[in-house]
Amino acid sequence: MIYNALRWIAQLLFKLLARVEVIGLENVPQQGGIVLAVNHLSRIDPPLVFALLERQDATVLAADKYKKNPFFRLAIDSVGGIWINRDEADFNALREALHHLQQGGLLGIAPEGTRSRTGDLIQAKTGIAYLADKAHVPVLPIAVWGTESAFRQLFRLRRPRISIQFGRPITLPPVERRQREACLQQNTDEIMCHIARMLPPLYRGVYADHPRLKELLADPNLPILACTPFP
Repeated sequence: MIYNALRWIAQLLFKLLARVEVIGLENVPQQGGIVLAVNHLSRIDPPLVFALLERQDATVLAADKYKKNPFFRLAIDSVGGIWINRDEADFNALREALHHLQQGGLLGIAPEGTRSRTGDLIQAKTGIAYLADKAHVPVLPIAVWGTESAFRQLFRLRRPRISIQFGRPITLPPVERRQREACLQQNTDEIMCHIARMLPPLYRGVYADHPRLKELLADPNLPILACTPFP
């Protein structure tokens, strides 16, 4: 009940306070284990994604520093969120996340591990590639922009413009034991380049000149999708 109530509240707030463009929401599968990978510009990124998802098995991997905030703690706990200590190798959290995926659940992750202070993509960690490989599940890249300035615009009594695009699920190649670190890095870069492709150029950050991104931008089979109304 709390899950549905919070989702309804989030939808209402975004409708009233912002102008949200949603692209490619139909790409989110309605069942089966999958990792959602989203860039992180603001604290409102997770609630935005959460408000759009219809799956009851959706949860998130969240930094345990947010436990100090009563609102965020309630919101994360209501969706069965998995708390992770990003300052060390938190194997308990990774095992819990892996179990959720293997049971067919949906797990949201910010591969960068923290909010970007510059407003563009920063170097991602390889944990997302590790989980996708171990759970044998696809990754669905998500690009969000406009949230980084949302609070400033609201303080000026302006409705911020926010865009969110859901890409197509991608299946990563298996990680080879002999080249484990290199494979994990390559798969992580693949995820981030798919996110970068959907972002406006100014947001692409450290991946702006990545060779894989240039390939994706030139691929005619990856068109920009039409937007749909916010629920």
